[in-house]
Amino acid sequence: MKNIRESAVAGMFYPGSPSKLKEDVQLLLNTYKPQDIFKKVAGIVSPHAGYIYSGKTAAFAFNAVKGKNYKTIIIISPSHREYFAGISIYNGDAYRTPLGDVPINKEISKRICAGSKIIYEGINGHRTEHAVEVQIPFLQMVMKDFSIVPIVMGDQNKMYINELSQRLAGVMDDETLIIASSDLSHFHSKEQANERDSIVEKRIADFDYDGLQKDLETGKCEACGGGTIVTMMKTADHLNKKKSKILSRTDSGDVTGDNSEVVGYLSAVIFN
Repeated sequence: MKNIRESAVAGMFYPGSPSKLKEDVQLLLNTYKPQDIFKKVAGIVSPHAGYIYSGKTAAFAFNAVKGKNYKTIIIISPSHREYFAGISIYNGDAYRTPLGDVPINKEISKRICAGSKIIYEGINGHRTEHAVEVQIPFLQMVMKDFSIVPIVMGDQNKMYINELSQRLAGVMDDETLIIASSDLSHFHSKEQANERDSIVEKRIADFDYDGLQKDLETGKCEACGGGTIVTMMKTADHLNKKKSKILSRTDSGDVTGDNSEVVGYLSAVIFN
């Protein structure tokens, strides 16, 4: 019997009905497209809020990789609902969404974990986490015949980022894509959020992941998945893929009209 990670946020972060989900994601993909065409994409940054808030920002990123022949998608997520030491790769067989099951690439998962004291296969961080899950319906709409490696970072400090990026670089090829699942600042005024979020935007645009990490550590900016972004960029640097492009930056106030406490969203692409 297969060990399936069931949808935890279907009907909340995105529609629970397969037909409605397909319709909504297709509309987002049809509407929000980057102007540029990117040939060799190593990674994307995609937000992970409810689709009503961040779906349009995410659509830019998924359109940048639409139809490309990736066999493995590595999704790196922060842990919102439980703290645990280390980095957890889901140890089951598949992740389920209303659009179907996506298999876990167990071979690559094992290669990433082999001999590590801080990266392991387990259930920690995967039980109710939404930041991995909300990426998958978009993937199911833009790609065929792919597997995933769902990674949740219980800790995003420098030691964990360094080890994970080195190990990811060791399994990357042209048929592998990394998604850094991250929102930006939370619950500041629109003006304050823009100040903080523009720092993240500039660091990504400049391909300055060391600067981004320092700014996150010192509180100059915020991103709940900041460590996932740094990890993805550092992995790309190991592979000499150092071009970056910001695709979209928005906040929840653009949707709700309430600019007193907003959440920031950004999508970007790393390519060569």
